[in-house]
Order: sequence, then structure tokens, then C-alpha cells
Amino acid sequence: MSATKPAIPAAPELVTFARLPQRQALADDVYEAINALLMDGVVAPSARIRIDTLASQLGVSPTPVREALARLESDGLVVKQGLRGYFASARLNMREMRDMYDLRLLIEPWAAGRAAERIDASGIRRIAEELRTLPRPPLKPDYVSLKAMYNHDTRLHDLFLELAGNELVRQNFQRTHCHLHLFRLLYGSLDTPMGASTAVQEHKAIADAIRGHDAAAAAAAMRQHLESSRDRILAMFE
Repeated sequence: MSATKPAIPAAPELVTFARLPQRQALADDVYEAINALLMDGVVAPSARIRIDTLASQLGVSPTPVREALARLESDGLVVKQGLRGYFASARLNMREMRDMYDLRLLIEPWAAGRAAERIDASGIRRIAEELRTLPRPPLKPDYVSLKAMYNHDTRLHDLFLELAGNELVRQNFQRTHCHLHLFRLLYGSLDTPMGASTAVQEHKAIADAIRGHDAAAAAAAMRQHLESSRDRILAMFE
């Protein structure tokens, strides 16, 4: 008499993602696709990421998924746990968020003031060029809508640091990926578009002070911008 075969458990239901067209199935496209899933919470914080499942859902081979996850690990958006594989990183908690702003408040007002002291015609032109890339205010609090604003914000703050002239400070600050992690807190928040519009005006005030060689005003404008940004995020924890 043959033994009864054990029932095979049903596979868990998969989240359906939009498949990437084959012509776009490149490393950068896969990176952006997974980045969006993490930012929008489709892949929940701390959730396990299965490479084969994700590759199947995106319609690509596992190789670009592995490459994308390695990049996202360096960004701090995913973590690799020994033989267990990749997991989505947890979002910053309130203490971590405050710590991030404490660091920014130590570095960026100084950098803005130093940039104002050192700026030349080339630096003035580069600030003007970056301000011209400013996207329209986002209409929805999701990754697709906010990505352009995030990229502009990151480039502009990095430019201020570059113009300050201390490459060691700039490179170490870049390694914190602070803009990425702080924006991750904002994705999905209903007041994010309004906050982005406010940040635009604050950026212009910083840029005007730097281009005007006013170090004190540049440092003060940067500090006001950072404190305003911090307070907007703090309100989300209440």
C-alpha cells in the first residue's frame, strides 16, 4: 500500500508589479524599479527580498536584480544577512532622524557660509544652472512624483558642500545618504508636496546668500532650512 503524499502548501500570493519592457531591462532600470518599491512601501520595511521572485515579477533575470540589491545595500536601503539573503531596511526612527539632523546642522550651515566666502563666477553659474533644473511641485506623495525633487535637492546640497572646498567633509557626508533616508520617511505623507514647495523657497534663500558672498546669511538660511525640514518630519511622529 503506497503512502499518501503530503499536500504541497500553496505558494503565498505575490504582489503584482509592472513588468519592465525588455529594452529597458538594464541595471539602472532594475535599480530604479526596486528603489521605487522600497520607497513606496510595496516592499515593506524589514521584509525579506527574494531575488528569484522579484526577478520573475519584473520580467528580468536574477543578475540585474542582484546588482541592483548590491547598490541598494550601499545606499542603506537593504541589508544582507549572512546566508538569509536581503531584507529591506527599517525606516529611521525618531532618535535616528534627530541624530541625522544634528549631523547636518553641524556641517551644512558651515559649508554654506564657507561656500559664500569662496564662491567665484563659475560657482555662481553652477548654482544658477542647478536652480533651473527645479522640477514642478509634486502633485502626489509617491516615489515617481517626488523622485525629481529628491534628485534636485541632493544635487543642490552636494553642490553647496563642493563649493565649500573641503572634499573630505563632502565625501564623508555623502556616505550617510542622509537625503535618501530622510526622503524615505516623507514618501506617502500627505503634506510632502507642500513641504517640497516650502523647501524650494528655502533653497533659493540659501543660494542667493551664497551668490551674494554673505557668509553669515548663507549659514543662517541653511540652518533655518534644516530646522524647518526637521520640524516637518517630527510632526509625522506625533
